[in-house]
Amino acid sequence: MASAKKKPVWVNGPNILTLLRILATPVVLWLILEDNGWKGELRVWGAALFIVFMISDGIDGYWARSRNLVTDLGRLLDPIADKFLTCGALVALSILQELPWWVTALVLLREIGITADRIVRASAKEIVAAAYLGKIKTVLQSIAIPLALMPHQFVTGALPGFWLNVITMTLAVVFTIVSGLDYIWRATRKKRDAR
Repeated sequence: MASAKKKPVWVNGPNILTLLRILATPVVLWLILEDNGWKGELRVWGAALFIVFMISDGIDGYWARSRNLVTDLGRLLDPIADKFLTCGALVALSILQELPWWVTALVLLREIGITADRIVRASAKEIVAAAYLGKIKTVLQSIAIPLALMPHQFVTGALPGFWLNVITMTLAVVFTIVSGLDYIWRATRKKRDAR
């Protein structure tokens, strides 16, 4: 009796979860934009799904590492899925005129530029490890963006809610810039040391 054919290595739970996150991101963005700034039920659903997908980003990474399911495809798709979700949410907030376009442009420039650089370096088997500042940036973005999406002002109050959004988003943007500069400095130093 012929043995059952094995699935390719890249078809595994963590990679499927990452792909689902990429495919479902447009739904999140549609919910946020369809609400059109009213901050009603659609907006709440969009924000809730954003939070679920941000949590799933940590789950698929842990799942892959703990079960030895890390693949090249997973390494490629995971940061793309993360940036697609976070950058998409920022663009949606700017379209709704709730976040200045220059803030979104600054974050997109950093996120897309460094993700592209990481992918190029990974293809050349060159790795620049994630730094502490980058991890702080991710945490701050994971707090600031859901707060900006979720209509929490009905609970926190209009003025306190506004300042909570301003402070958390400012911290996230500052650390996005600082961690980007830190990445460039470390990548340049690594290249210089390799020579």
